[in-house]
Amino acid sequence: MTYGPIDFIALEFEGNKFKGDILANLLDLVEREIVRVIDLVIILKDENGEVMVSELQQLDEHLLAVFDPLNVEVSGIITEGDIEMIADQLGNETTAALMLFENLWAIKFKESIIEADGNVVMQERIPHEVVLEALVDLANFEENA
Repeated sequence: MTYGPIDFIALEFEGNKFKGDILANLLDLVEREIVRVIDLVIILKDENGEVMVSELQQLDEHLLAVFDPLNVEVSGIITEGDIEMIADQLGNETTAALMLFENLWAIKFKESIIEADGNVVMQERIPHEVVLEALVDLANFEENA
């Protein structure tokens, strides 16, 4: 079985106010089979810095109902080390969602590379902020040339 690239993302929401507002867009990606969510962990950090971790199957009924349409597989690939690393970076009174998702859109392309006896030599995600900075630098260079 061929898998698409798998990304790990950690999202922080200040004030422990996560209400699921972003889930509509994520659900759209899942329904169109662009991505598949393969693991999801929720971290709550209270005002005293105490951390509570919940894997998807441990969430209360309200939150579980919010995430249920995503059909998360709960692979267990997100490790205790991953959770601790992110929890240490969170501010007090925050909620974080840690998620692994497979990029289904890339499977056919990857299969064609394998069938052609090709290998991926490098693959790296470039953060949005880095792209914006590079575009500003390029515009400044062109302006001064």
